[in-house]
Amino acid sequence: MPVNLTANAISAINGGDVNSKPLVQVLDIKLIGSTQERYRLLLSDSVATQHAMLATQLNDRVKTGGVRKGSVIQLIDYICSTVQNRKIIVVLNMETIIPDCDVIGNPKLFSEADSVPQKPAPYMPSGRPPSIKNNNVGVQTSATSFSHVKASGFQNQGSNTQSFRPTVQPPYQPPPNYKNHGAIMRNEAPARIIPIAALNPYQGRWAIKARVTAKGDLRRYNNARGDGKGSLKPAQKNFNHLKNEWEIFLETASSVDLCPDEDASIPRQQFSFRPISEIQNTESNSILDVIGVVVTVNPSVPILRKNGMETQRRILNLKDQSGLSVELTLWGEFCNREGQQLQEMVETGNFPILAIKAGKVNDFTGKSVSTISATQLFINPDCSEANSLRDWFEHGGKDIASHSISREVMPGGSKNETRKTLAQIKDEGLGRSDKPDWITVKATISFIKTDNFCYTACPLMIGDRQCNKKVTKSGNSRWLCDRCNQEFEECDYRYLLQVQVQDHTGLTWVTAFQETGEEILGCSAKDLYLLKYEAENDVKFTETIRNCLFTEFLLRLKIKEEIYGDEQRVKITVVKAEKVNYSEESRFLFEMIPKFQLC
Repeated sequence: MPVNLTANAISAINGGDVNSKPLVQVLDIKLIGSTQERYRLLLSDSVATQHAMLATQLNDRVKTGGVRKGSVIQLIDYICSTVQNRKIIVVLNMETIIPDCDVIGNPKLFSEADSVPQKPAPYMPSGRPPSIKNNNVGVQTSATSFSHVKASGFQNQGSNTQSFRPTVQPPYQPPPNYKNHGAIMRNEAPARIIPIAALNPYQGRWAIKARVTAKGDLRRYNNARGDGKGSLKPAQKNFNHLKNEWEIFLETASSVDLCPDEDASIPRQQFSFRPISEIQNTESNSILDVIGVVVTVNPSVPILRKNGMETQRRILNLKDQSGLSVELTLWGEFCNREGQQLQEMVETGNFPILAIKAGKVNDFTGKSVSTISATQLFINPDCSEANSLRDWFEHGGKDIASHSISREVMPGGSKNETRKTLAQIKDEGLGRSDKPDWITVKATISFIKTDNFCYTACPLMIGDRQCNKKVTKSGNSRWLCDRCNQEFEECDYRYLLQVQVQDHTGLTWVTAFQETGEEILGCSAKDLYLLKYEAENDVKFTETIRNCLFTEFLLRLKIKEEIYGDEQRVKITVVKAEKVNYSEESRFLFEMIPKFQLC
């Protein structure tokens, strides 16, 4: 069956056509670019050929074989741009009409010097279309092969020949602004509005209609570059977390206009929520969206950054239907704005739903999420995920115990508890393999060393983490950090507890650092240091230590063999300490009984 390509299509597109949606044939496909895959096509209308660039969102059409050499395609969205003094067609959207076909006609490379503005052949809804010499070729296939193609077929009178024409094929008419104006000034016509997904650097003038979902602080800079227009550049993924390979740079010739009428077709905010269970397997520094119920909110504390500026930090905990919880660290204004509001809601018994847009994943002794400058927080958002989470929480989820993935990640296996006894640590040789072993024990604290229970630490921030290196006093009585090479008036105090624990099988020594030290003793290292060395209140200090002795804890332990000098020792570190909840512990023991029943 013969196939009719759109006559004069190449000439019309070069003349400014963007509406005719012509049928053309792909004569060649070439992969170009080393850092980014792009496909260059050679298109034909059976008389002339022209190079075209395929938008990257259409790359899969080539990779899956939907478009290949010989394919007849319909151009849906396209423009003609000048790149390095050569005109090239940029294909933004298309449909495959015939996947494979012999070369139609005898096309030659289009030359602008020989071109005369023409119109593509009009679409005739009935009767025989205008005959075009050498643009018909027989196709050996069945009519049912094209049932999925958006093309209109019609029967020629007195013949069984079927021709395929585009779905929409109006005759090309120059835009009104170009009529009868003589010579056209550059940029006289209004730019064409195109979707964000279709943006690419090969377009000349363009416009997008979009909703502003976030706005950063105003930054001022000076450089020697001249005036320019809005342009696209490859996105710097170190600073840009959006799922788009390009960034828009607005310059002096660009314009931004407020749309007075609301457009409901443009969403107000788009989320791509990840459950907490997936965060524990996500790479550090990844940017993601997460939603959960806020169950605890800690007070905001001041933190001294490396540049000497003070900021605020606040830690809260989220849980979701996956049965896990995660720490969220708020920085800066988030602490006083949303953080304070969340604290007040939790303290009054209202546990809000919090959606985090663009949170950063950290993996310091476990997985957690923190805010960055691009983060947005939404309290009790109106979305289906929030409604589902609220329904789960109010119908039993509130009372379900959840395990935190922060400061207790157990890589290399199931995240369920691996319950062991203290004797099993030695009997099973735990910690002596290449990777550390992670276990949970139920043990009682029997002794805590109090001579060196904490150390003086650097309070400066390196990125979104505190330095925490040990600091010493310099000659001028200021604290000095060798790592940061800076001095400051006040230092931080961090726990370095040596704790003896025991269960019914034996006893051992473990080390507890800052967070777990606070969980065991119930106060900060700084408060305990000031109590002993500044207030010299030995009675209160001793009472604080004694209050936690002979108390049962569920201890999550990291066990790893390390070398001290020439000696190998197994080091046991507490990564999480929780006082035993006897109701939950009884439930756990009941579930363990069937595993120990005799056959």
